[in-house]
Amino acid sequence: MIRKMLPFHRAAGSAALAALALATALSTAPGAAADEDNAPPLGSSPVCAFYEGNGLTAFGEQGEHVSQVQCMLANRRYLPWDAVDGTFGPRTLVAVQRFQADHPPLVPDGLVGPDTWSALWHA
Repeated sequence: MIRKMLPFHRAAGSAALAALALATALSTAPGAAADEDNAPPLGSSPVCAFYEGNGLTAFGEQGEHVSQVQCMLANRRYLPWDAVDGTFGPRTLVAVQRFQADHPPLVPDGLVGPDTWSALWHA
């Protein structure tokens, strides 16, 4: 019986280490110092689960794809959490451009296309 439980405990330990590694990576991501007071609102989760695509997302758009961009930017401290509203406005535009500038060879044009999506997912 104990032998059967060991893999579960090992898996749980691995999951805890992975969560710690993710939290550390997010807190030290490029641009992390951009907004030191950035923290998710009380009772919310910093998990981004709005959109999984990589379609072009640009200024003036609204919807789940914009919320996904904003959530990932907020997790990386390029955008304050109170700006995660699903509308690609001026604050989101500036945050996207800052993120792109910090991740060459991205061009800081403010357009979230496949290359910027990839960088956001892997930053």
